[in-house]
Amino acid sequence: MTEQRIGIIDIGSNSIRLVVYERTAAGAHRVIDGSKRSARLSEQIDDTGSLPDHRIGDLIDMLNHFRLICAHHRTGQIRAVATAAIRNATNRNHILQRVESETGLAIELLSGEEEAGYGFLGMINSMEITDGFLIDIGGGSTEISLFRNRKLVQSVSFPFGCVSITRRFSLKGMLEDEQLGALEQMIEKAAQREAWLRQSPGLPLVGVGGTVRSLAKVHQASIKYPFDSFHNYPISHEAVDELFGALRPQPLEKRRKVAGLSKDRLDIIVPGVAILRKFARIIQASHYLICGSGLRDGLFFATRFPERPQLDDPLGFSVNNLAALHPEAPQQHVSQVNRAALQLFDALEPLHAFPARARLLIDTASTLFRIGASIDYYDYTKHTFYLMINSHIHGLSHRETLLCAAIASYKSKNRARQLAAVYRPMLDETDLLLIGRLGILLQLAIALDRSETQAIGRLVIEPQHGKLHLRAVRADGVLAIERKEVDAIGDDFKKIWGLAPILTLPDYR
Repeated sequence: MTEQRIGIIDIGSNSIRLVVYERTAAGAHRVIDGSKRSARLSEQIDDTGSLPDHRIGDLIDMLNHFRLICAHHRTGQIRAVATAAIRNATNRNHILQRVESETGLAIELLSGEEEAGYGFLGMINSMEITDGFLIDIGGGSTEISLFRNRKLVQSVSFPFGCVSITRRFSLKGMLEDEQLGALEQMIEKAAQREAWLRQSPGLPLVGVGGTVRSLAKVHQASIKYPFDSFHNYPISHEAVDELFGALRPQPLEKRRKVAGLSKDRLDIIVPGVAILRKFARIIQASHYLICGSGLRDGLFFATRFPERPQLDDPLGFSVNNLAALHPEAPQQHVSQVNRAALQLFDALEPLHAFPARARLLIDTASTLFRIGASIDYYDYTKHTFYLMINSHIHGLSHRETLLCAAIASYKSKNRARQLAAVYRPMLDETDLLLIGRLGILLQLAIALDRSETQAIGRLVIEPQHGKLHLRAVRADGVLAIERKEVDAIGDDFKKIWGLAPILTLPDYR
């Protein structure tokens, strides 16, 4: 079998999750199945600190269900881990022995430091961020890590999370002033033992886990955010404080109506955000940044790439992975277009003041412009746009993802304007000009290999006197198709760049 499948089971304190990853024949990685069960294991611990036998039975039933899903997918490897709820249970050895004997799964009991390490790996492989703090608020523990230059410097696991805090300080999801004060005092006391938390002020606080994901969804719903993704989503202190102030006095019945808030988090969202806000103040964070990846993603990379799990270039990996998920695109043609687009950009950049990451945008767009053909060739630009904004292109902001998708699917200025109207206020007039310049540049690069034969071996590009001379120094044949295509987009290119593109062979100088 050419595909390789890995099942990751995360036995958390709030929920138990399964993710099935597949490596396709083309070498791409993707999630092909997933399942989640709310367990609230931290709530089930009795007065002796044990998980009762009937609750262990419920856990075993869930794990056997996940095993059946993995068997259905012919998963070659299952890796199951447990975190704080079982780690802190006084009968943890009994739990692990019973689970293994009744499911056949050997559960890895992660330490707090290991949990923080896998969470960091999942985050750092999905974001282009150099320095910051990472917080993972689970059901029974909270991990905080400091990273510098994309390396984990220090981490700590605190033995409290949104479920255990709710159980201790909250009545039916309500958090009164007195309880909030006691909760924050407890966090303050715990943080005092970790002096390093206060020694790097002004860094972003990156959040992973259900609490911060819910926070992002609620915030996006409240401002009618037009882009459907919470990964790499920034939120200010003021916005979090405002949401916290709005949610805290609401009874559970009223919270059910809050857009973006799932019903299994109604009671734990306020205590969870209270933990988040308190740590943000302790570390003096610049702002919050939401990450959609975490522990399970880190476990996948550590399992799939055990020798070198951390990526040097998350964006490059992500773009190449997305391209490999759509192998219908002729790879040699796409590579030729990518090379030509970058060469055109480098030749024209001195004529125009581009923003700092413009070359990265055209590089990404010219690698992915053809992926929509996997749905339908005749309207592939429309499908390319849809696939790009709904795929995980890690390392780009939401605005950059929209820009890349608009450049890759560019047809005309009017169509770009229609797209931008849907995503206001994320894209403005300056962005439309950039989409037009880079979009038509990509169209010219495509025209230069319209026969899809890579007939142009070497190209010399010279902008001068209102013309863009494209000299094919090394070429197979007369390039009749390419020359006709270049002529066809000549007027549109000249309107945007003020240069008329002319493709010539050495004989035509």
